[in-house]
Formats: sequence, structure tokens, C-alpha cells
Amino acid sequence: MDVYRAFKEGLNSRLLCAILAVALGSAFQHGYNLGVINAPLELMGDWLNTTNYNRTEEYLTQSSKTMIISWIVSIYCIGGMIGGAFTGFFSERFGRKGGLLINNVFAFLAAILFGFCKMAGSWEMIVAGRFFIGINNGLNAGLAPMYLSEIAPTNLRGAIGTVYQLAVTISILFSQIMGLESILGSESLWPIMLALTAGPAVFQLCVLPICPESPKYLLINKGKQVDSQRALQWLRDSTNVHDEMEEMQSEAEAQKLVPTVSVREIITNPTLRIPLVISLMMMLAQQLSGINAVIFFSTKIYESAGLSEAASLYATIAMGAMNVAMTLISLVMVEKAGRKTLMLTGLTGMMIVSLLLTICLALKDHGTWISYFSIVLVISFVVMFATGPGSIPWFLVNEVFASNARPIAASIAVAVNWTAAFLVGLLFLPIAEVMGPYVFLVFVVLLAFFILFTWKKVPETKGRSIDEITAIFKQQAYGSGSGNLV
Repeated sequence: MDVYRAFKEGLNSRLLCAILAVALGSAFQHGYNLGVINAPLELMGDWLNTTNYNRTEEYLTQSSKTMIISWIVSIYCIGGMIGGAFTGFFSERFGRKGGLLINNVFAFLAAILFGFCKMAGSWEMIVAGRFFIGINNGLNAGLAPMYLSEIAPTNLRGAIGTVYQLAVTISILFSQIMGLESILGSESLWPIMLALTAGPAVFQLCVLPICPESPKYLLINKGKQVDSQRALQWLRDSTNVHDEMEEMQSEAEAQKLVPTVSVREIITNPTLRIPLVISLMMMLAQQLSGINAVIFFSTKIYESAGLSEAASLYATIAMGAMNVAMTLISLVMVEKAGRKTLMLTGLTGMMIVSLLLTICLALKDHGTWISYFSIVLVISFVVMFATGPGSIPWFLVNEVFASNARPIAASIAVAVNWTAAFLVGLLFLPIAEVMGPYVFLVFVVLLAFFILFTWKKVPETKGRSIDEITAIFKQQAYGSGSGNLV
């Protein structure tokens, strides 16, 4: 009831407009391109052969085809690393809103390359398109949570921060549905499916200009108090913003005493290094949790349970729908249970499921029921991931840093997230080939480490102002104790 009242009091049509502009324009873009490539990869094999034959009168060898597909998949993460690393520059130079709007240039470039690649007979256009959309998604992953965090009322900061991951899960599900052969997953229509990435960009360019720039950015970074107050009044749909303006003024005054934060400063200053380590560890916990491994093995698990190829596809879509449902639930729970509690719950559940999956995959030939139980475990793993690790790392970095350090911290954290995703994609298959189903034991160990770290080091940020959170890190850095972490 308290959560419902908080939503009712804090949410209005204007704030909702700004949230949707970012969620459907940026987060949707990110999720769609994470999931959309799976269906076309199956269809590209023959087209790659035909394209190469038209050029050289020779068909591709299997190793050459695998290499091209590997580039199409991996170049996306490389683009994401670059985009993530430039989050600080874009957010400071163009603003949070301005950076998001300019970022759509990369989406349109990618959509053009995707849409005309088959007509031009060029797989290089797909590689280039994946690179540009990777840059777009990397910037979105840094800029969008930052903007959402800075326009959110304190009592809804976690819920609104979770909206980013919610939109990502919805768009992954949408891409899986679009990939069905009866819709766009056919040999003639897959370029259109890839080019649909222009849709969210068009939506954002129509809606986001109506919304204001982040009030915190206007006041603290630009010193525009009047513009900041107007932006806040627009977002709150009220002239009664005195308390929030005072809180931002207090933060602005504190920032005047602190020089602009550099990479060296954020690493050497203990009050900045502590939240940076926490942010990076949460990003690594998300990517090294084993979610990609579970998704990879899910098809084999479904097949071992006797599901047909078509049924396995629909089971994957059902798994995506469950991911959406649980992320929606976590959106409400994050303001009730808190960030730390949900993160610990999710990581612990994933560790237990990983251990059980290892046992089931090793013994799957000893009974049909084991295969069916494995399907339950796969869905349970996704549920636990969506509970906290899927969403919390994206906005936690914006909660533990003041405005002067937030851009550079977000740049480092998002770049690390994309780098970890790239390394998992690069190393997982070779490790899985060596270890087989026992590959999940690697994730059991990693998850145990992340649980211990979260329990010992991560503060609860629910309902706390940036001054209160900063005070915790100062006490940890210079105080006698470890500070009030919970």
C-alpha cells in the first residue's frame, strides 16, 4: 500500500512522458538489438555463401563463415564498449537529454546499413551496422539511467531506475516474437527486422524534445538555477518544488568545493574509489552471473525434455515473458525491499539454481523427469536474475555518486559491463566445450563471491539522498568503522 501511495504521489503525466521517451527510445533500442540478431544468424548462412560466390565464384569455407558470423556478433560489444566509454563526454558536453538525442544518429546509420545490406550484397554493411548500433546502445546504457535517476523523485528513484531494465526485457521479448518465421524471421524479411531499430529512434526524436533537460544537470553542471527550477516544475507538474531545489542547491554548493573529477581522482580518492569499486562489482555480477550460459543451454535443455524445435522456440519466448513479469515486480519491490536485499536475493537464488542445473545436466539421461525439472530451473534462474541483478546495477552507479563524479563513473562502469559481456561471449563456448554441463560450477563460485561482496560492502541506498550516501563512503574511507552500510 505504501508503494502504491508513493507511485500515486510521485508520478504524473509529464514525468511519465519523460520516462517513456527514454524507456521506449533508448532502453528498447538496447534490448531489441541484444535479442534481434539470433533469428537472422540462422538465415544468413546461405546468403553469405551466395554473396561470396557472386563476388569470387567460390563458396565460403565453414571456418570463414563462422569467422564472419563471429564478427557480426562480437563487433556489437566492441561498439558498446566505445559508446559506454564516451558516456561522460556526451553527458557533460551535450547534457543528458542532448546526448540521448544526438545518439540517435548512430541508430539511423545502423538502420540504413541493415536495410540495404542484402540489396547491396554486402555482409560488411551488417558488421558496420552492428558496430554503430553497439555505440548507440553503449551510450544509451550510460545516458538513459543517468537521466532517469536525475529526474526521479527520491521516493521513486529505484522504481524509475528499474524502468530501463524493464524496457530492455520487453524489447528482447519483442525481438524474439519478430524473429518468428511467420512474422519477420524469413529469408526475405530479416533485413527489415534488423532495420526496425530506427523505430525507437524516431519515437524518441518526436517525444524527448518536449521534455526538459535534467534539472540537476542544469543547476549543478551549468549553474542555470531558473532553468533548473522550470524543468523541475514541469516534471513534477507543480510549482511546489522548494524542498527538492534546496536539496539540489546543497549538492551544488558541495560540488563547488570539489574540483572536477578525473579518472585519476576517482581511482586515488578513497571516497570516490569505494563507490566505483561497488559499481564495477555490481556490473560484473550482472554479466558474470551465468545468465548468458543459461540462455545458451536453454535450447539444449528443452530438446532433451523432448520438445520439438518449434516448441523450444515458444518456450524461449515464454522465458522472455517471465523475465518481463519479474522485472515488473522488481520495479515495485525495489522501493519496498531495497536494492541490497533484492540483489542478494537474486544472486543467492541464481547460485542455488546453478548448482542444481549442474547436477541435472550431468544426470539428465537417468530419467525424463530430470529434463523437465531442468526447464523449471532455467525459468527459475531467469526469475532470480530479473529480481535484482538484471536491473539494479544500471541505476546504482547513479545513486552512489554526486553529479560531479557521476559522468566519469558511469563511463567506466558501462564500459566495464560491455567489456565483460564481450569476454563472456568470447570465452564461454570454448570453456563450455571443455567442461560441458559442469561450466555452471564456474558461475557458482563467482556468484558466491558476489554475494559475499554485496553483503559486506554494498550500502542500502533506498530513500537516501546523495549527501547521506556520500557520508557513508567518507566514514568508510576515513572513519574508525565500516560505516552504516544498511
